[in-house]
Amino acid sequence: MPPSEFDHAEKGDALYGMELALSLEKLTNEKLLCLHNVTLIVAVQNNDAQMADFIESEYLAEQVEAIKKIAEYVSQLRRVGKGH
Repeated sequence: MPPSEFDHAEKGDALYGMELALSLEKLTNEKLLCLHNVTLIVAVQNNDAQMADFIESEYLAEQVEAIKKIAEYVSQLRRVGKGH
């Protein structure tokens, strides 16, 4: 198989790929938190907290669960090692 930009000889492809996925999920969470904070400011100004509640309940909770699950996968992959 030809090498790709995601190959990582030291860590193994699976661990490296999951670490990249975890980084993306964390970045998405950070951006959602920024959006939530802006929405809170607008909600206070307009006396409307529904949008902030919507982002919190529909997106942030789901994002945290995704981060936890991928972090568990990363931890498991670190324990088992490269495998080849």
